[in-house]
Amino acid sequence: MQTAGTASLADLVVDVRFIRCHNEFTDTRTIGPPYPPSKTMDPVSQAIVGSTAAQTVSSRRKIVAFSLLGAAAGMAPDLDILIRSDADPLLFLKYHRQFTHSLVFIPFGALLVAMVLHWPFRRTLRFRESWLACLLGYATHGLLDACTSYGTQLFWPFSDHRVSWNVVSVIDPIFTLPVLFFVLLAGVRKRRAFTVAAVAWTVGYLLLGLAQQERASVAAERSAREQGHEPARLSVKPAFGNIVLWKVIYEHEGYYHVNAVRTLRDVRWCPGTRIEELDVARQLPELHPSTQQARDIERFRWFSKDYLALRAGDDLIMDIRYSTVPNEVEPLWGVRIDRSAPDTRVEWWARRDTDARQRAQMRALLAGEGCAPLPRSQDARAASGANRLK
Repeated sequence: MQTAGTASLADLVVDVRFIRCHNEFTDTRTIGPPYPPSKTMDPVSQAIVGSTAAQTVSSRRKIVAFSLLGAAAGMAPDLDILIRSDADPLLFLKYHRQFTHSLVFIPFGALLVAMVLHWPFRRTLRFRESWLACLLGYATHGLLDACTSYGTQLFWPFSDHRVSWNVVSVIDPIFTLPVLFFVLLAGVRKRRAFTVAAVAWTVGYLLLGLAQQERASVAAERSAREQGHEPARLSVKPAFGNIVLWKVIYEHEGYYHVNAVRTLRDVRWCPGTRIEELDVARQLPELHPSTQQARDIERFRWFSKDYLALRAGDDLIMDIRYSTVPNEVEPLWGVRIDRSAPDTRVEWWARRDTDARQRAQMRALLAGEGCAPLPRSQDARAASGANRLK
């Protein structure tokens, strides 16, 4: 049964997520290269975490200047979204969350931001203070992005591995709003105690997300075993707007199994669906490996960590890691191919709206509808029986 508290949580996280998408995206046209929804930690979160970091080294008199510079630097790495090309719809996949987000670029990125923004604060701060505020704000960006599931190239240029710790959603009002409240209080009242509270909430929430992910991962592995499956790969990531509902994908015998896990006081399994994994040679024999579209698919495969599937009745290759409803495979983005023109570029496709059914289904899952407690494993039943015999 849905309680009032659970309903309020569901309404909050769903409404914030969908209001943001509705304001930014209004149709489902295929254009290229668009910037798909929810690819990056929302700029408000990046700004306030950057501001929090800068406040930690500020004096009371300079806290407003440090806060503003930290906030600006906290958002600056996402200027890489400007790197795109009409001739190559997938170029932005390579450069978003790449060099501007890497650890080695932090001091240089901070220097650029400080050089641009120091002038308005020159009477309050020395340049090295502006750079310090920007350094701390800029440093938070890549690390916070790595806490999401999209993937961040923290170790560029030494590695193109996309780090994704999967502990928080790209937009989560329960994470963002308390930090925003404390940061504003710190700036208005010029009291470091509020900065400490903001830091404590940020760190505590991310650690809670890590613990929730562990609970969901254990549940996913257990459920797969109960079904007689031995996953070749398993991915667990938070659904949009919360750390209660988790999307589970695992690979078994040529299929991706997509389900959800709800982790409140007890852990509940929300069954979903399965889809055949992409096999280009068999499903798209028209695309020889040397063709442009085949090469573009491999670029998309790197970006999606090989979680690709071909949508039934369509020539859309989907990144199944992302969907509005976590136990479904309806994608947020993908690439569309043209079998009749294999040497042309693929088209980038992004879903730009949501419907009432998806919103209602998301609320239902958050409230636990359609989810059931995991069955007790044979080991647990045997242990319980042995204890009763003692």
